[in-house]
Amino acid sequence: HNSSKFAMAEDSADNVDLASKQDGQVVTPWEVEADADEGIDYEKLIVRFGSQRISPELIQRMEKLTGKKAHPWLRRGIFFSHRDFERILDLYEAKKPFYLYTGRGPSSDALHMGHLIPFMFTKWLQDTFNVPLVIQITDDEKYLWKGDLEKGITLEKFYNLGRENTRDIIACGFDVNKTFIFSNLEYMGTMYPTVVKIQKAITYNQARGCFGFVAEDSIGKSAFPAVQAAPSFPACFPHLFDDKETQCLIPCAIDQDPYFRMTRDLAPRIGWKKPALLHSKFFPALTGSKTKMSASDATTTIYVSDTPDQIKTKVNKYAFSGGQFDQEQQRDKGADLEVDVAYQWMFFFCDDDEKLKKLADEYGPGPVRAGNKMMTGEAKKMLIETLQPIIARHQTARAAVTDEMVDAFMAVRKLNW
Repeated sequence: HNSSKFAMAEDSADNVDLASKQDGQVVTPWEVEADADEGIDYEKLIVRFGSQRISPELIQRMEKLTGKKAHPWLRRGIFFSHRDFERILDLYEAKKPFYLYTGRGPSSDALHMGHLIPFMFTKWLQDTFNVPLVIQITDDEKYLWKGDLEKGITLEKFYNLGRENTRDIIACGFDVNKTFIFSNLEYMGTMYPTVVKIQKAITYNQARGCFGFVAEDSIGKSAFPAVQAAPSFPACFPHLFDDKETQCLIPCAIDQDPYFRMTRDLAPRIGWKKPALLHSKFFPALTGSKTKMSASDATTTIYVSDTPDQIKTKVNKYAFSGGQFDQEQQRDKGADLEVDVAYQWMFFFCDDDEKLKKLADEYGPGPVRAGNKMMTGEAKKMLIETLQPIIARHQTARAAVTDEMVDAFMAVRKLNW
């Protein structure tokens, strides 16, 4: 197929098909799947979505402006693609304000390790740039997609899950003086003028091309993208921003990009600024990279509520190995790190660059320890020892979050920055 039509107009939402399977992969906000064992081909995705690669020069410029070393996820290419991030750096250099926007669709009681990634990174951005942050809890979206009154899966269930998830979000260490967390069900009254302006600017054909809606879908699904788009604009938060020109930066996984490609396309027509984006790669499921980790499959998922023993059992039992078929071959050749989940997860969660390099050298192919390569069990043990303290720290922080703290983060109020 000819993918150049996607690259021509990077923000155009007209006649764009982002929802069908191409190049053996599907990436939408609700479906992520790849035919290849290595998982998603991110280079092809950049072409298809028409975004830009995060270059070493862009990272160097950020480090120079902030005086801080870039986050490991930027250095390692986990956050790999962007839209207009250089404009955010221009604003920071000119000492002009911007704000961060991210979100969470509450589909489970506890977050899993993949869910922590945007929040851990957003916290780093908030600390590095000293800017306000808004976090949208899309309790309405989850009901539209997963609600089932016959099975007792009610709207209230998703509202309550949203509050539970907010505890996990707060536990990531956000500053209450700079962070506003809101439930769509609660905040819609204030957001609604912004939502309506966005809805008026999107045709049904555009929404269908972007998101793959079908005739059997509820009209709530077609209307929802405007709700996720709305916080990209400061008009959505009259209590926070006097200046309707304040720019927004959205860190998210690349599957959320169709929302914001559409948002960027319509922004100038409403007279608003396009939000900037930073895209992350997907966090692979324990069973391998063909899909992203899912909250609804307990075996392939490590939750932030898991005990040390559960973590150990899940990693040992289910983590897909890129090791060779038998010990002799593994000692001789080393593991395929592209598909090995223990290594892939260490790539995300091991902050120590030297330790990660040592693992790659000793466990993967190459001359180091040739003929006596590290076994898969040893690599998994390293991962278990990396995850257990991260999750234990999170659980301690979450246990300290009270109802009053949740109310404080969700209160409509001025922020200080």
